Amino acid sequence: MTDQSNKVAPTLHQILQPDGWVKPRGYANGISASGRTIYVAGQVGWNAQGQFESDDLVAQTGQALRNVVAVLAVGGAGPEHLTSMTWYFTDKAEYLARLPEIGTIYRHTIGRHFPTMAAIEVSALMEGRAKIEIQAIAVLPAQLEAT
Repeated sequence: MTDQSNKVAPTLHQILQPDGWVKPRGYANGISASGRTIYVAGQVGWNAQGQFESDDLVAQTGQALRNVVAVLAVGGAGPEHLTSMTWYFTDKAEYLARLPEIGTIYRHTIGRHFPTMAAIEVSALMEGRAKIEIQAIAVLPAQLEAT
């Protein structure tokens, strides 16, 4: 895994921030982008063999984020092309209590790129051991497709 925390990736996305609104922390209110769209199905915290290595929320979050990045890479994209993420978790209190650790693993895996995001507490996920599932959308700018 590559540390993305200090990389500033080129992107042709435009952050949409209404005048007078407080700047959000850790996400964007909106993004405008054009190019080839990549849709990433909900990724849980299991490895490439479909096995959970941990029941820890932060560990599963890191693995789910690495899974998102792996799918993007197959499509020729990287974390900097993310335009939207939806996070589903099974315990809001645990998520909020561990948010500093989750933020650290996010920046380590995705970098300081913050797409639009929604975070939703659910009663359960389809995979019984899953504590988090992350769905994502990315847009690969047309200029970068030929490279």
